[in-house]
Amino acid sequence: MLLYVLSVILSSVLIILFALKTYYPYLWMDILYVGELLWILATFTSMRRRRPLFLAVDRFAEQTAAHPDRTFVVFENQTYSYTAADKRSNKIANALQSLCGYTSGDTVALFMGNEPAFMFTWLALAKLGSPVALLNQNIRNKCLLHCFNCSKAKVLIAASELKEAVQEVLLSLSEQGVTVLLMSEHCNAPGLQSFLDKVNEASDAPLPRSVRLHITYKTPAVYIYTSGTTGLPKAAVINQNRLLKNLAVLSFNGITSRDVIYLNLPLYHTAGFMIGFIGSIQTGSTIILKRKFSASQFWDDCRKHNVTVIQYIGEVLRYLCNMPKMVFPYVLIKYDIDRDEPVRDTNGLCIESPKGETGLMVSKITDMAPFVGYAQNEEQTERKRLRNVLKKGDLYFNSGDLMRIDEDNFIYFQDRVGDTFRWKGENVATTEVSDILTISDCLKEANVYGVQVPGHDGRIGMAAVTVVEDGQFDGSQVYNHVVRHLPSYARPRFLRIQNAAELTGTFKQMKVKLVEESFDPGCIQDPLYILDDNDKSYVPLTAQVYGTILSGNIKL
Repeated sequence: MLLYVLSVILSSVLIILFALKTYYPYLWMDILYVGELLWILATFTSMRRRRPLFLAVDRFAEQTAAHPDRTFVVFENQTYSYTAADKRSNKIANALQSLCGYTSGDTVALFMGNEPAFMFTWLALAKLGSPVALLNQNIRNKCLLHCFNCSKAKVLIAASELKEAVQEVLLSLSEQGVTVLLMSEHCNAPGLQSFLDKVNEASDAPLPRSVRLHITYKTPAVYIYTSGTTGLPKAAVINQNRLLKNLAVLSFNGITSRDVIYLNLPLYHTAGFMIGFIGSIQTGSTIILKRKFSASQFWDDCRKHNVTVIQYIGEVLRYLCNMPKMVFPYVLIKYDIDRDEPVRDTNGLCIESPKGETGLMVSKITDMAPFVGYAQNEEQTERKRLRNVLKKGDLYFNSGDLMRIDEDNFIYFQDRVGDTFRWKGENVATTEVSDILTISDCLKEANVYGVQVPGHDGRIGMAAVTVVEDGQFDGSQVYNHVVRHLPSYARPRFLRIQNAAELTGTFKQMKVKLVEESFDPGCIQDPLYILDDNDKSYVPLTAQVYGTILSGNIKL
């Protein structure tokens, strides 16, 4: 009898398991995944309660102790283990401590591109308890000085190849008493100090945790800057609590120490730094670091290094397979382009955009997904907050991106709101470009806008300009001016010389007609010019050159 009962029970269990496997094939995977998430959540809750405070840099120390010989980062022909990265960051930290003009905890601005020194320097500053401002390596002059001042940094550490950019603002930095360090072994320029020689001579002894005991979870950890689509870039404050939470991003997505992460996004941006770099510290993964994205090298690199995880923004996959896809919680709401504001119903609430229609992407602000705001800029912080979106009292983050979702739930970037356009994966603020153009010697007014080019994504920069009274247009002078003051993606590729600027009745620049006429010399009577990097000048845009552009034989 007992054997019979056991047989029935066992048979029932097997039948139930078979039925679950047949009708719910992913049930067990889902249960295991939920279990993993609960374990990760418990781990991070435990981290949060540890005393003294457990910071992201402490997790790096744990990984180094547990896996000293594991590869941390691969860059070109260089490979660094966790131990090598730890010792190098210790040398940088000890070299900084020995310098006059720096005290542990001072804010430091980092002006570098993608290279291991960026990571090592951040780790060093984190060990010293210093907030770090991550400066875009493409910014120059006024924009560079503005971004630096937003963070109230006392020290600037710059890559050697950015020496000229630093020298352009050196006078202003010197007047503020800023210590400027160049990552080179020798530097004879007044006001600049070589730093690499001091690092090489410094001790690699670890720093005591006592140097960062002043830190709380509300203390700023890094300042990451916006693209500047509504003017100059703004410094978003990432505090220690937010940084600690970001350790979990890769873990929540199933990334483990066995994974190899391909990181070709800028380290001074959120995706590259917060997800790629900081996230890998938690998982103990290996990072394959690239200076910049290259579609031609992408898959070769992935095969060479056995990459298992890639990071992307919309443009990356568009370039690779023309199928951009972004998966995260979002809402698309109808947006009035003319009024530059969301469309609302009679109850004052926003209206969701149906599939196939363009809408403004907004994301709900919660305790789990907070929006801390911009440093010393409450006005711009408030502009990024949308209230009463889907119900009274709710709060959403305004991304400024106009998107469209199709019937298969693929999401496509359409445009940026306001006077902006997107080119080569970068957002360009027309107001900033206009301001730069009008301080050149021969230009009086500039109306900047983006125009479409067949065969290219986004819109390329063009400007309708007027020449100063009794002056003449100087293509070489304007070329040198824009190259000096603007990053490559923001430089107007086409110029249209007008006798007078076209204005509305309220004295706003008219752009709709200019955008429609584009840069076609066949329908434009005004003189047209194109930026020519070979001649280092703006040269006449003829019908022949126009045809060459349309045929795709000129690289824009």
